[in-house]
Amino acid sequence: MPSRDAAIARALASFDSGGFEATLAQLVAIPSTSQDPAGAPHLDRYLEQGIRPWLDRLGFASQIHPNPLPGFGPILTAARIEDPSQPTVLLYGHGDTVRGLEDQWRPGLDPWTVTPEGDRWYGRGTADNKGQHAINLAALEAVLAERGGRLGANVKLVLEMAEERGSRGLREFVAQQREALAADALIASDGPRVEPGLPTIATGTRGTFHFDLVVKLREGGVHSGHWGGLTRDPAILLAHAIAAIADRDGKVLVRDFLPPSMPNSVRAVLDGCPVGGGEGAATIDEGWGEPGLTPAEKIYGWCSFIVLAMLSGRPENPVNAVAPDARAHCQIRYTVDADTTRFAPALRRHLDAAGLQIVAIENPGIRMPASRTSPDDPWVRWAQASMERSLGKRVQVIPNSSGGLPGDVFVDHLGVPLVWIPHSYNGCKQHGPDEHLLKATAREGLAAFAGIWWDLGEGGVPPRR
Repeated sequence: MPSRDAAIARALASFDSGGFEATLAQLVAIPSTSQDPAGAPHLDRYLEQGIRPWLDRLGFASQIHPNPLPGFGPILTAARIEDPSQPTVLLYGHGDTVRGLEDQWRPGLDPWTVTPEGDRWYGRGTADNKGQHAINLAALEAVLAERGGRLGANVKLVLEMAEERGSRGLREFVAQQREALAADALIASDGPRVEPGLPTIATGTRGTFHFDLVVKLREGGVHSGHWGGLTRDPAILLAHAIAAIADRDGKVLVRDFLPPSMPNSVRAVLDGCPVGGGEGAATIDEGWGEPGLTPAEKIYGWCSFIVLAMLSGRPENPVNAVAPDARAHCQIRYTVDADTTRFAPALRRHLDAAGLQIVAIENPGIRMPASRTSPDDPWVRWAQASMERSLGKRVQVIPNSSGGLPGDVFVDHLGVPLVWIPHSYNGCKQHGPDEHLLKATAREGLAAFAGIWWDLGEGGVPPRR
């Protein structure tokens, strides 16, 4: 008789025999970067050749749509409907990647080739996001095989090819396809666990608000000997503007960038939550950021200010001149509790009060909105219980991951709760050279999702809203 344990064992047997690695290698070999115009043909190829035949074998009816915004990657939708009265889960993923950065990977590694090394698979997209949505489909394949081709529930899929360009066009597309994409919950995978060995559920993501600080004083540089000490230096003025926004320990001084408080539900779910990037990750610097918060509260429940880039003069070839201008591109990572309409006006008031009227604020706005489902949502607790049963260990729930994802699109237009189940970790080096997926974490994610698919077909899911 088919059984839950046998379905999970089937999934793990395929993994251990090399089946998943072979699938991952085929997907990574398609250089589907959306950040390089040369990658444009491979965006369609990834969906048409890499994913669609697999979906056909799983019984999905799929379609590839042009992006509503010209110049951005296509979007695949697929549906596997057994009985409309049964629960329906929506999967999401993205098949586009950042640039390969081929010249920056260490010797022996190539971004478009999966290279096994110890407990890692190296390759662009192994963690972000090809490996993650492949795990979920491989788990579904095992459960369908165990159940003789039936699931006992319905599955829909959205796979976009412009996430690394801000998911441009996805909001408009989902709004157009609202009826076709209707579901009871979104259960999908992206981003990192709180620690490599601790299974995690995130119920949302922080958003990103960007702006430029600009000091432009003259059309060209002037001799540093003749004018230094007499004429204003834009770099010094810019440095003072940044110092007015955050102190030397990273505490945000523009308090309107922050929520009025941290919700009790957020603080409670983060009580005792660890934060660890694993080997090769950046350090957690004690005392950096908002005083009085734990590391988990800082990145999963609060806001942060970051200077992403700054420039004055020509650092690669400095000349003896007072530069004509200076610029910094800044970012606020914010939670849904913060009021983004206050960010730009509050910053202007703050700089003016510091005597920095000369510093202009340009291009302020949201790049990716924040989103959050309550950590106590029934679908979150259902998924947590399923995972703990499959894995025999604690599953950490966090109110939102530290990075950004387009969960707001699905909340706003479909009204679904968000259940993000990441299969990666903070040290995976996504967006940089030497990106990799941990084999042990991937294997555990496969077992967890096999259990979720099995339980979805068994009934007992939260009632429809």
